[in-house]
Amino acid sequence: MNHTLIERIEAVIVDLPTIRPHKLAMHTMQQQTLVVIRVRCADGIEGIGEATTIGGLAYGNESPESIKRNIDSHLAPLWVGQDAANINAAMLRLDKAAKGNTFAKSGLESALLDAQGKRLGLPVSELLGGRVRDSLEVAWTLASGDTARDIEEAEHMLDSRRHRIFKLKIGANPVNDDLRHVIAIKRALGERASVRVDVNQYWDESQAIRACQVLGDNGIDLIEQPISRINRAGQVRLNQRSPAPIMADESIESVEDAFSLAAAGAASVFALKIAKNGGPRAVLRTAQIAEAAGIALYGGTMLEGSIGTLASAHAFVTLNRLTWATELFGPLLLTEEIVSEAPLYRDFQLEVPPTPGLGLTLDEERLAFFSRK
Repeated sequence: MNHTLIERIEAVIVDLPTIRPHKLAMHTMQQQTLVVIRVRCADGIEGIGEATTIGGLAYGNESPESIKRNIDSHLAPLWVGQDAANINAAMLRLDKAAKGNTFAKSGLESALLDAQGKRLGLPVSELLGGRVRDSLEVAWTLASGDTARDIEEAEHMLDSRRHRIFKLKIGANPVNDDLRHVIAIKRALGERASVRVDVNQYWDESQAIRACQVLGDNGIDLIEQPISRINRAGQVRLNQRSPAPIMADESIESVEDAFSLAAAGAASVFALKIAKNGGPRAVLRTAQIAEAAGIALYGGTMLEGSIGTLASAHAFVTLNRLTWATELFGPLLLTEEIVSEAPLYRDFQLEVPPTPGLGLTLDEERLAFFSRK
């Protein structure tokens, strides 16, 4: 009898409060909604994963409700009775039967990796080839929209040695207002911090040509997704002209996207997100494409809670070079936890547990309390 067969899969929607409203160009987030995925195996081992989007459908094609419905109705039935220890076969089965749905697939793959790690007594990073570091530097997003408040917050983060990389969400305001805001923050922080911007596709190419020049001339280190992911030719032209490196984020919705962006020369940095690629193993395939093409890497986030953040982190610690560090600060935005021990952030870094699986245990009481009824 095969003890590693998958017996049951459960997807639970969890609403957690955040420390503040989080402003993006397309949406202001007042709370974070996670989909927590539990995969129970015949040997009694349970793996946990997470699928999290930003702002319902404002960011991508999946919402918490659609993720849960698609897992319950379509994906989970494909897995019940399958071998939990063969992650490759399990994921191929999903890919054959379901197009896209990378957020849902990522949560499911994370749960299988967690279960297999627990089964073998190994951290997920070791299942993914082995870690080459034990912690990851983490950026912080300054998203109040108020220049003085953002500077004050950045100073506090520097003093407490929590972050020294700051990302500013811009694009919703007139370009000149955004440029003034960003340059003022960079001037205040100087060489003590790296300041970067994320435009979330809000500029058109005509605006981006000048804005990227101004940002580069004023010491901004990185410009994330300044124009629409659809405008591939414009991304190539901008990448050739901008004095600051351009990073592709929304442009990468699959491993195949990563290949065509690399082939076109559309960006010199890729943001890696397990949710957008379809899991920790899939995100490493995108990383390999980037490395082969000489494209630098950045560990991205969908502002996941602890489970999704550590699933990402276990993949990222296996990478040879993470030139632009990571933004795995999702758990720091939440005021409540659903795991027994929150991930450890100290000295500008997130520490990645060396314990089996993802290194997390669900707090059943808190999970039940915050689960959507």
